[in-house]
Amino acid sequence: MEKEIVNRVAQSKLMTFDLEEYYPKGERKVLDIKDWLYEGFILREKEFRAHVEAEDWSAYQDCFVALHCSSDAIIPGWAYMLVSSRLLPYAKKVVVGDLEALETSLYQTILGQLDVTEFADKPVIIKGCSNKPVPENAYIMAVAKIQHVAKSVMYGEACSSVPIFKKR
Repeated sequence: MEKEIVNRVAQSKLMTFDLEEYYPKGERKVLDIKDWLYEGFILREKEFRAHVEAEDWSAYQDCFVALHCSSDAIIPGWAYMLVSSRLLPYAKKVVVGDLEALETSLYQTILGQLDVTEFADKPVIIKGCSNKPVPENAYIMAVAKIQHVAKSVMYGEACSSVPIFKKR
C-alpha cells in the first residue's frame, strides 16, 4: 500500500520573508576620493575642489553611490558634503562608506517603510540564502521589524531553520 507524500511545509501557515525580493535594482558604484588627495593622504582644498569640478557627474546617473577613501587620510566632513552635493542631482542614493554600508542604508530605508501586518500572529522564516549582496545588518533589521508582529521568527529554509524568536 502506497502512502501519499504530503508536503507539510506547503500546508503550514509558515510565511517566508526573503530579503532578496526587496533588493533595489540599480547599479552600485564606489567613488574613491583617494586620487583627489595630494600624495593620496593630504586634502588640499583648492586641488580637491578642482577635482570635484572636473568630475563627470553624469556617469553616476541613476546609480547608488558609496563615497569612500581607500587611504588612511583624515577627510573633513565638508569634503564628503561637497562631493555628495554634486552627486545628488544624478545618483539615487549617496552614502559615506563601502558597498556594505551602502546596501545597509538601502535596506534601512526599505525595511523602515515596509508594512509587516501580513505577518501578524504567523510563524515567519527569514530566508537565509541569497544570490544578491544582502548585508548582515539587513537580517537584524528584518528581525526587529517582524518580531513585533509575528508569532515566531526563524532563520534559514523551511527544511532546516534556526529558531530566533517565539512569542510567549
